[in-house]
Amino acid sequence: MPSLTGKNMVVVGASRGVGRGIVEKAAKAGARVRAVARSLEQLRALAEEVPGVEILALDARDEDAADRVFDRGLPEILVIGGGVFPPTGALHELSWEAFASNWENDARIAFNFLKAALARPLAPGSTVIVLSSGAGLAGSPNSGGYAPAKRAQIFMANYAQKESDRLGLGLNILTLAPRIMPDTDLGRHAVSGYARYLGVSEADFLKSMAAPPSAADAAEGVIDLVSGKAPEGSRVYIVSGNGLQAAPA
Repeated sequence: MPSLTGKNMVVVGASRGVGRGIVEKAAKAGARVRAVARSLEQLRALAEEVPGVEILALDARDEDAADRVFDRGLPEILVIGGGVFPPTGALHELSWEAFASNWENDARIAFNFLKAALARPLAPGSTVIVLSSGAGLAGSPNSGGYAPAKRAQIFMANYAQKESDRLGLGLNILTLAPRIMPDTDLGRHAVSGYARYLGVSEADFLKSMAAPPSAADAAEGVIDLVSGKAPEGSRVYIVSGNGLQAAPA
């Protein structure tokens, strides 16, 4: 595993799934990790299992959330995750509230922290990774506004990189878009929803997936990105069971 010894790292959405896996791998690689999430109970459990991890419970949707995180020390590596499970249902079956849930959560969190990374700003050479989804590249007709919200995260990361370049801030802003990870709660939610949508069993839907990634694959992808081991020439990366790949242009 690459060394992150001495690096200050913040992971937003750290209490479960990919976020938790990133905390575990980064701490093992020597980083000083601050884990941020809404659930204090889950964060405390994480801190017990991963010694040395600092925890901070807050709602990353709050306008001042990023400032509260950065007031404890600016990270050299910022991973922006977090959000809510998307609805499962076709467009005509959803209310606007359900359709917009990932805009009000996932996209809003990314907006808050990208804005703060530019406004504070983070130190030159800092790396920011936005955790999006493969749905943001391929679409997801059974998940309401999830795919466009995840696409918006990709756009926001791109805009933030352009602003960093324009202002001479020296930030490196990347997006990671994992495909469905069946071993996560979110992945199981997606598998169940799509199986119902397509009228097949969950087992048959899983069989139809080509090389799905695990949460560990996605977490390892983040470590590769911050360690400079990613393929060059892209700012958006896909994670599948075949590893980390640059997204098609």
